[in-house]
Amino acid sequence: MQSEELKKIVLDIRNMKTETQTIELKAAAQGCPTRLFDTLSSFSNQDEGGIIIFGIDETDNYSIKGVYDAQDLQKKVTEQCKQMEPPVRALFTVCEMEGKAVVSAEIPGVDIVERPVFYKGVGRIRGSYVRVGESDEPMSEYEIYSYEAFRKRIRDDARVVENGRFHMINEKRLEDYMQAVKNDRGNLADHVAEDEILELMGITRDGVPTLAGLMTFSNYPQAYFPQLCITAVSLPGTELVSSGNDGERFIDNKRITGAIPDMLEEAVEFVRRNSRTKTIIDENGRRADKPEYPIRAVREAILNALVHRDYSIHTENVPVRIEMYRDRMEIINSGGLYGKISIDALGKVRPETRNAVLANVLELLHITENRYSGIPTIRNEFAAAGLPAPIFSAVHGEFRVVMKNGLFSESIPIFDSLIEFCSIPRTRDEIAAFVGKSKNHVMSKIVNPLVSSGKLRLTMPEKPKSPGQKYVKV
Repeated sequence: MQSEELKKIVLDIRNMKTETQTIELKAAAQGCPTRLFDTLSSFSNQDEGGIIIFGIDETDNYSIKGVYDAQDLQKKVTEQCKQMEPPVRALFTVCEMEGKAVVSAEIPGVDIVERPVFYKGVGRIRGSYVRVGESDEPMSEYEIYSYEAFRKRIRDDARVVENGRFHMINEKRLEDYMQAVKNDRGNLADHVAEDEILELMGITRDGVPTLAGLMTFSNYPQAYFPQLCITAVSLPGTELVSSGNDGERFIDNKRITGAIPDMLEEAVEFVRRNSRTKTIIDENGRRADKPEYPIRAVREAILNALVHRDYSIHTENVPVRIEMYRDRMEIINSGGLYGKISIDALGKVRPETRNAVLANVLELLHITENRYSGIPTIRNEFAAAGLPAPIFSAVHGEFRVVMKNGLFSESIPIFDSLIEFCSIPRTRDEIAAFVGKSKNHVMSKIVNPLVSSGKLRLTMPEKPKSPGQKYVKV
């Protein structure tokens, strides 16, 4: 970065009086900070990286104190960068402000296959950090495992279920599957025994069922995994803790169990049963019923949650959740985005598959297409129904789909609802989808006024036009 750019960033930070998702301030008038590894780790572990600025004291009204020695500071910071695994390559800039030296260290985000970046002095578990707003938080064991699973291509859906047995099998489904394999994989039709086919396709291993096998063909896989189910609730208000006029907490509440195909159909029926239907009379006097949510989109969202959730030992005690509120429905599953895909790229590029065995089995059973068409279908169905686009987010190891019904815009002022939506940093595309209007309209008419009024702030004020720019509630 150029020195003039650094000066502008400092002025912006002093004006906002806050650190950000990508800016960390360090006072260094008396010497180099001795503990930088948490910030070096958290910045390296996010796509946009970050900038550490030395010489600004946030405890003294963000005043410019300068650094003790710009050259020695760079040397000592570089030494700390070398203590990271993999080593961090910082890019330094020095400028003069109010007659004092200010130094910045740009920390690039590393490729996902190299994450997590951690401090070697305490090891991967204790030395890995993630940036949350303006703070550096220790990574959870699951977050660390997620990177390891992707890098090592660990297939949790193909893991053997210890002491597992194929009992209470859906014989008809297994027969349909075997026939589909033989039809689709001609080289297996005549020369391979059925038990060998189950081994080759990842349904069993050494005669013992895998998790994918049980979750597809057992009538009750919850005998082994009680929480690999769906919990579905229909609530009378707009929050999980709200209650209805008679004090009721739930309108409907159900734990849905069984194999994935069975849970899918029962969950769709739960949504259908708890959805409101609007009656529409067209100009010719014909009556038509319009469901609260497009059922085809609902089915795709639930199927995605079941197929693409994380099935590791770290999340096997967490069910998929369906929460139906007065103004929206949320579908949540364990496991954030898998691999190098981003939220903005969902439905636009071909992602890597977390549970390849499971996806393949369900494709042969014609339950899923496995052609990455799920999210485009969801978006298209909501657009055709004249509803705001669903919101997809991945935060703290969870993937969430928020589907708004027609009551949303009627019941909550858009400015207030958007500010709450930005309680966690959101991209321009996420905000436009949330509002349900074009990006240009949303930015000029809604977001920019909220930023100007101090209700939203940029996570990267130094790069206002960056593709990675996000907006967060002040």
